[in-house]
Amino acid sequence: MITRLIKNEEDHNRALSRIEQLMDAKPGTAEMDELELLTALVEMYEELHFPISWPNPIDAIKFRMDQLGLSQKDLVPFIGNKSKVSEVLNGKRPLTLAMMRGLRKGLGIPAEVLLAEPGGQFPVTLPDVEWSRFPVREMAKRGWVAKEEGVDEKAEEVMRPLVDAAGGFDAVPSKLFGQGIEGRLNAKADRYAILAWCMRVSALALKNPLETPFRKENLTQAAFRDIARLSYFNDGPLLVREYLAKQGIHLIVVPHLTKTYLDGGAMLLPDSNAIIALTLRYDRLDNFWFTLLHELAHLARHLSGECRLIVDDLDLRSQDSQNENENEADEMASAALIPKRYWPEVDAGKVPNAADVLSLATRLKIHPALIAGRIRFKNNNYRIFARLVGSGQVRKLFPEYAHETAI
Repeated sequence: MITRLIKNEEDHNRALSRIEQLMDAKPGTAEMDELELLTALVEMYEELHFPISWPNPIDAIKFRMDQLGLSQKDLVPFIGNKSKVSEVLNGKRPLTLAMMRGLRKGLGIPAEVLLAEPGGQFPVTLPDVEWSRFPVREMAKRGWVAKEEGVDEKAEEVMRPLVDAAGGFDAVPSKLFGQGIEGRLNAKADRYAILAWCMRVSALALKNPLETPFRKENLTQAAFRDIARLSYFNDGPLLVREYLAKQGIHLIVVPHLTKTYLDGGAMLLPDSNAIIALTLRYDRLDNFWFTLLHELAHLARHLSGECRLIVDDLDLRSQDSQNENENEADEMASAALIPKRYWPEVDAGKVPNAADVLSLATRLKIHPALIAGRIRFKNNNYRIFARLVGSGQVRKLFPEYAHETAI
C-alpha cells in the first residue's frame, strides 16, 4: 500500500497499477479509502508534471469557425481585411487586443482562451474609447509611445503605458471622449490628438511631482503682475517656471500634435499639483507671455473638481466673443501684462512708434514684446513691430522642445 507522496515515474506507475486493482472496491471499505487516497496522489503528481496545455488561440478560432460554419471572410469585421485574416490564421501575424476584443464579441471566444492565460481578462477600458483613432504613428516618432512594427494596429497596446503614466483613466477627463472639450477649439481639431497631447503633459508632470501643493488663492492679481514683470529678463520664461514650481504649478512645454491647433492648456492633477502646458507653436515672447497668463487665469478662476482641464487655440481669440470664461481669461492676462490704466495709451487710434513702445516697456519694467503684441492684435496688423515681439527667443530656452521635434 502506497502511503506517501508520489515523487517519481516509478512511484507513479506503481500507483496506477494499484488503482487498476482497486477499481472494484466497495464504498466504506479500506480498499475504497486506499483508492481515493491513491487517486488524489496521482492527480497531484500529474498536475505538477503533466499540466494540461492551454488551447492555442488560433486553434480555438478555427474550432469556432467550424462550429458556426464560417469562412475566412466572415472574420474580416473582427480582424481586418482578408489578408490580415489569412496571416493571423496561418500564424504569420499576432493577434492584437483590438482583434481579440472583436473575436470575443463576435464569436464568443473567452478572453482567457484568446490571451492563452487561464483566468485572463482583457485590461479595463472605457466604453467610448476608440483606440485606433489615437495618432500613434506620430506619437511613436516623438518617443511618446513604443516604436513597434505595425504600430497603427497595436494602438491599445502602445497607448496603455501612456495612459497609466498619465494617472490612468480616472485621471483622464471623460469629456475628452465626447464632443465637448472646455476651452477654445478649432473646428478642425481632432479630440484624440488633443487627448494624446494632454496625457503626455500629465505623464511628464506626474513623473516629477512638485513638493508644494497648488493653492488657487495664491494666484492673486499681485502674483499675476509679478509674473508679468519676469518678462523683463532675458531668461524670464525659465524664471517663471521656477516661480510657478514653488506655487505647486508645473510649466511644461510639449509641441503640439497635428490637428490639435493648440497654444496651451491648464490642468488640475490628482496629486494636488497643477499644470500650465504650452506648445510654443509660435516662437514669440508676446505669444508665450499672453498664453501663459491666459492659462493661469483659467487655473485661478475656472478649473475645479468638475472641470479639470481647459485647452486653447488662441488664434480664435478675436472670433470667440461668446465664451465668458475665455473672455475673462483674456482680460485677466491683458491686465497682468499691461495695467489697465495704460491701455488708452497703448490702444490709441494712432499706432505708436517703436521708441514709444520701448519707453513704456522701460517704465513698466516689462519686455517690449508685451506691448508690441497687444498693439498688433488690437490693430489686426501683424506686420508692424516684427522686431519687438521676440521672435525666435522662446523655444531655444526649452531644450525639451528641440528634443521632441528632433526625434
